[in-house]
Amino acid sequence: MAETTMGTNFIQNAIDEDLKQGKYSDGIHTRFPPEPNGYLHVGHAKSICLNFGLAERNHGLCNLRFDDTNPTKENTEFVDSIKKDIQWLGFSWGDRMFYASDYFDKLYDFAEKLIEKGLAYVDDLTAEQIKEYRGTLTEPGKPSPYRDRPVEENLDLFRRMKAGEFADGEKVLRAKIDMASPNVVMRDPVIYRIAHVAHHRTGDKWCIYPMYDFAHPLSDAIEGITHSVCTLEFEIHRPFYDWLLDSLDFDPMTRPRQIEFARLNLTNTVTSKRKLRQLVEEGYVRGWDDPRMPTISGMRRRGYTPAAIRKFCEEIGVAKADSLVDYAMLEHCVREDLNENADRVMAVLHPLKVVLTNYPEDKQEWLVADNNPMHGGSRFVPFSREIWIDRDDFLEDAPKKFFRLKPGGEVRLKHAYIIKCEEVIKDAEGHITELHCTVDPDSKTGGATAGRKIKGTIQWVACQTALDAEVRLYNTLLETDENGNVPQDFIAALNKDSLEVIADAKIEPSVKLTAAGTHYQFLRIGYFVVDPDTTPEKLVFNRVVGLRDSWAKAQKK
Repeated sequence: MAETTMGTNFIQNAIDEDLKQGKYSDGIHTRFPPEPNGYLHVGHAKSICLNFGLAERNHGLCNLRFDDTNPTKENTEFVDSIKKDIQWLGFSWGDRMFYASDYFDKLYDFAEKLIEKGLAYVDDLTAEQIKEYRGTLTEPGKPSPYRDRPVEENLDLFRRMKAGEFADGEKVLRAKIDMASPNVVMRDPVIYRIAHVAHHRTGDKWCIYPMYDFAHPLSDAIEGITHSVCTLEFEIHRPFYDWLLDSLDFDPMTRPRQIEFARLNLTNTVTSKRKLRQLVEEGYVRGWDDPRMPTISGMRRRGYTPAAIRKFCEEIGVAKADSLVDYAMLEHCVREDLNENADRVMAVLHPLKVVLTNYPEDKQEWLVADNNPMHGGSRFVPFSREIWIDRDDFLEDAPKKFFRLKPGGEVRLKHAYIIKCEEVIKDAEGHITELHCTVDPDSKTGGATAGRKIKGTIQWVACQTALDAEVRLYNTLLETDENGNVPQDFIAALNKDSLEVIADAKIEPSVKLTAAGTHYQFLRIGYFVVDPDTTPEKLVFNRVVGLRDSWAKAQKK
């Protein structure tokens, strides 16, 4: 399991207080309970780190439980993706993977027990009528005309619902609580509905399904969960969570306790599974793992690392109030991890040919280049008469403080020689096609002029051995206001420049046949990762993050 250092927070303080009062003598037990109706996003990563981290810190256990109570939106693709994401982040549930559907029989029995105690009834009102009868935030609800059905009638109707005698929406089972409660959730919430839909695990066995608010606390209790950590929107549902466990006589010293924390909101993106699903289904992105998506699979393909995401979750902490986190903070964590662990290579995204006129045509030499200053290592880089440099590293009419290549100017080639621009070659339309330069043959490492001071150093790639590569430059998927908030109409806010594809980049041959997922720092450009689209015939790289760290700089001010 990954090491987690979530630190002290109000949830840990609550756990400490519970233990001090003698509760949960069998140990702390948490759970991560995703609904398998989409791929996990960065907000789920925070919940994963928190739940598994709390279990680890308290020498307890953390379950993975799929809350699969809505078969109309769930399937095994989402189950598999969720398992992969959790494991990729570095966490393990051991042999404790469960489904709410494992407990459908028990949940049904609990529902009958509520009916027998006079705490649940079958209602014939339509969904629209139930909403109308529920009242508003300022006006109490009014009771359904079916609220006082006898226990025997309710049991009979509920069993007939289970047997499939009624159509979808014809009847529901509701908890009988308080239609005048100031908390709208407590105004006789629906706990079972009819849905003649096959379930991805139970098939056609059931045509009634429990609602999430009913299944979740009871699944927690069945599994022996001690602390049910939820996001803040479930705070209003906590009274029903407690009412249900009280009504079914679960021991207050061992039954689960719900605690809410603020969900993760990031600038320049959305963390709503519904909105992300819309982006996928309407074709605005290539899929759930599109590198522009804030899904864990998208971040993995983009090149974000598990260690960086865990570090980010640790840095933002656990709060009680919602806030907006700068996306640059996540990029900072990714950049810090890759700076330490990614090998350096040279690449040219916008190639311009340079001919070294005083370098022998038939000569090729191999120069030593360091892989990573943080952990050492070196490689050999081929050098020859014709090389590629980046078009942005040359200006014909350069300002005084332009320290890259210009007519009559000198620049150092990284790991190689100092060169001087002697002639600019253009085509008939006046476009620059190549540069003719001369080499100072004594300026490479160990040469007589190796220490000569030159202000500019640029990357390069030898033409003879350069590999062709497609490079994908990703930017934020959504445009935001000055505060980083995404407009309500998020589709209209899609950034048309969120992806730039460079089809003819050049890169040094050391990366040939590198596996997908391998990270590199392209010198002076940024951090990149080999994309799964790479084949032996075609290299494809995604830009992970650039070299500039705006968040780190902002913290120093």
